[in-house]
Amino acid sequence: MTSYNLPNARAVFIHDNLDDLSLAVAQRIAGLAAQAIAAHGIFHVALAGGETPRRCYEKLRDLAIDWAHVQIYFGDERCLPVGDSQRNDRMAFDTLLKHVAIPSASIHAIPAELGAREAAARYAAVLADIERLDLVLLGMGEDGHTASLFPDNPAAASAAPVVAVFDAPKPPAERVSLGMRTLNAARCKIFLISGAGKRGALEQMASGKLLPAAHVAAAEWHLDRAALPA
Repeated sequence: MTSYNLPNARAVFIHDNLDDLSLAVAQRIAGLAAQAIAAHGIFHVALAGGETPRRCYEKLRDLAIDWAHVQIYFGDERCLPVGDSQRNDRMAFDTLLKHVAIPSASIHAIPAELGAREAAARYAAVLADIERLDLVLLGMGEDGHTASLFPDNPAAASAAPVVAVFDAPKPPAERVSLGMRTLNAARCKIFLISGAGKRGALEQMASGKLLPAAHVAAAEWHLDRAALPA
């Protein structure tokens, strides 16, 4: 299979394996950063958590990017103590941010250790200072969730720019996520999808089921062959 159709997608790219996918997306990020910095002097990007983005970040740290003009945000965060190994910002720091010359003031962590409601309110104030994100990186769970917007959870339908998430079906139950409105407002949205565990959700979306990931409009989807439905 050389192509795959997903409703609402701007484009779908198929890569032979996770390594190829990770390098292609890393190169795409570097290109978008250069374009944004040339156009308005700064690149605002929200990072994703998860194993697939981890590989991409390892590739990204070796590419030529003007990190002094990059502002880092996060698509979601688990309500865990600062420095916890399960936090998305910790993974991003360990795999990417501590390896590049980015000022610490340019890394905008979600203060999820304060609890979901307080953290969501504070992060909404941070995002209010920018027009919109240049890029949002996204993963997708086996249930079709993206960021921390889960199927049948009220947060997925919220119009708030940043949402408090409770009763998430995977631990921890309390989280903070960029809202769907903020995700869709980004200039570019890129999904990184790897592994056979994602086939079911992709099949459902291809047949028209509106899982949370399918509500992200005009995104680029990067899939490896293991994720493709038979």
